[in-house]
Parts: sequence; C-alpha cells; structure tokens
Amino acid sequence: MRRILFPIFVALVALPAHAFAQAGARGQEAVIQNALSAAPASVAENATVAAFDGTVLREGDNGWTCMPDMPDVPNNSPMCLDKPWLEVIDAWMNKREPNYTGIAIGYMLQGDMPVSNTDPFATGPTAENQWLQDGIPHIMVAVSDHALLEGLSTDPNNGGPWVMWKGTPYAHIMIPAVPRSK
Repeated sequence: MRRILFPIFVALVALPAHAFAQAGARGQEAVIQNALSAAPASVAENATVAAFDGTVLREGDNGWTCMPDMPDVPNNSPMCLDKPWLEVIDAWMNKREPNYTGIAIGYMLQGDMPVSNTDPFATGPTAENQWLQDGIPHIMVAVSDHALLEGLSTDPNNGGPWVMWKGTPYAHIMIPAVPRSK
C-alpha cells in the first residue's frame, strides 16, 4: 500500500497547489479545455493556458493566454487575452495605470462573472453601479488612447457594443457575441 501511495503523494506535492485546487474534481485537462472555450478555435488552438496565479498549465506559442473559469465566482467566465489585455488586467488587479500602446483584445465567449459596468472595483450591486449579473458572451477591446471611446454608448442594453468602466484607466469596449436580454 505504501508503494502505491508514495508516487501519488510525490505527484501531488509536485503539482502547483493552486493549479491542483483549481482543477479539483474536473481534472487539469478539463480546466484547460474550459480556459480554451473562451476564444475561437483559431486563437485557442495554440494559446498558453495559465491559472489566475500565473501557473502555466499548458504552453502555447501564439501570444494569447487563456485562463479558466474561477469556480468560486458565479457564471462560467473563462477568458483569452492578448499581451496588451494581460497588461490591462495586471494594472487593474494592482490598481495602477496600464502601460500599453495600441489595441488590446480579449475573448470571453462563455460569458462573464457578475460585474459593475461603471466601477471596476465594485464587489456587489449598488443603486449606482449598473450591476451586470447575466454575464453574456463577448469580445473586449481596449485602446490606449481613450479619446477614441468618446461618442460610444455606455449603455449595456443598447443592443450593441458599449464602453465599460468609462472614465477609468481600464475603460474598454464590450462587444456582445449574443444579444443581451433587457
């Protein structure tokens, strides 16, 4: 019995703790497939897959990084991001200005977690923050020149693209992949 358990113990210790916890009962391959489901197959095919702590679960070579759904957050919300979007996400998580030039693109084709349309740091709905609970599938486009966002709607129920988090360094265009229900 000890000879059987020892290799299992060694394998568990060698696997990064967060990756193992994130994989849970689904298994690491299921976590990878969940992450890749965020983008079109042409992007996902050669994308790197990383856990939210940065642990690489699968190496890729096309400049895209896909991250799986966070199981403790409502809705299925994996994402695939290009390098500039990774910078936007890192800046947002660290409450600093993003440093990129040009356009950043991200895919969330399975949907999104519940989130405020106006406050990037909101943790729940308020009367002022336009809380979006449903998490529709979408494409995200961020631009380093926020003047390009002027004149675009900020209404998530307008039937088309809108600017999320306008007036913040993390402002970006949300392009629905399916119609939003009102």
